[in-house]
Amino acid sequence: MAQAKLVWQSKLVLLLVMPFAAAGLVLQTHWWATQQASVAIWTIGLSLLLGVVVLWLHAATPAGAVTGAVITASLMFSTVMFPYQPWHTALLPVLAVSLLAWLATKLGRGKKEQLGIAENRRGRSAAQVAANLGVAALVSSEFVQDWLMDTHWLFRSPLAPTPVFAIMLAALAEAAADTVSSEIGQVLGGRPRMITTLRIADPGMDGAISLAGTIAGVVAAGIVAGIGTLGLRGGSTLFWVSGAGAVFGLFFDSLLGATLERRGRLNNDGVNFLSTASAAGFALAVLAILPHTGAR
Repeated sequence: MAQAKLVWQSKLVLLLVMPFAAAGLVLQTHWWATQQASVAIWTIGLSLLLGVVVLWLHAATPAGAVTGAVITASLMFSTVMFPYQPWHTALLPVLAVSLLAWLATKLGRGKKEQLGIAENRRGRSAAQVAANLGVAALVSSEFVQDWLMDTHWLFRSPLAPTPVFAIMLAALAEAAADTVSSEIGQVLGGRPRMITTLRIADPGMDGAISLAGTIAGVVAAGIVAGIGTLGLRGGSTLFWVSGAGAVFGLFFDSLLGATLERRGRLNNDGVNFLSTASAAGFALAVLAILPHTGAR
């Protein structure tokens, strides 16, 4: 009942993400089509293909698949580097997030259905997709990239190829970590404990964590951060900064679940959006420190 009353938060997430991503996608498609058509063709083609596969696997509703395709294309355009190769964009980490989430959701589905905590068989809705991937699209947009790069301390960051990639990758890695942690913990984690009180809780309860689920989430964060680092041609700093942001967001997600979500102040989409935002924010904070420590 509380989740139903908070459906406006899911609509707000969509309103924050989709107009911004769609408008940027139209502009980027037009620009690349006139400057280097191969970039536009590969980006739109692969994003549409991913949407079709997601729909075929019932990993998302039709609206969710379209939302994912738009965000994927937006992320790919925002991470183009030369010499251009489509897999040396945000495509690989997005694929990793999608595959990990799908596999984790399928694992032990029968047990989850018995407990009444299984994912909808129709797949993730548009709001769920936007809540998980939207922050990555927003922080990697041209407007935000220009604003961040005008921040002089960020220019001194040792991170290559660009500090913005770490912020975006942290949000993507957190999305995978959160989903995998929840899905694996419900099946293999036994009786979880509340993150705030450490009292035993029921599986699937907001804010409840387990050792197995937490380890699975950290591993998922590492996988996405690693694949993203390779795909974006980064180095060890990109991996560690994005991975640290993702792990921070994973625990922040549980904290929000144990407090604001359990009290009926936030729904799951709101929690997921804020958690990925916290991962991006943590990565940004780390970048603020790195130039002064001389880390490489």
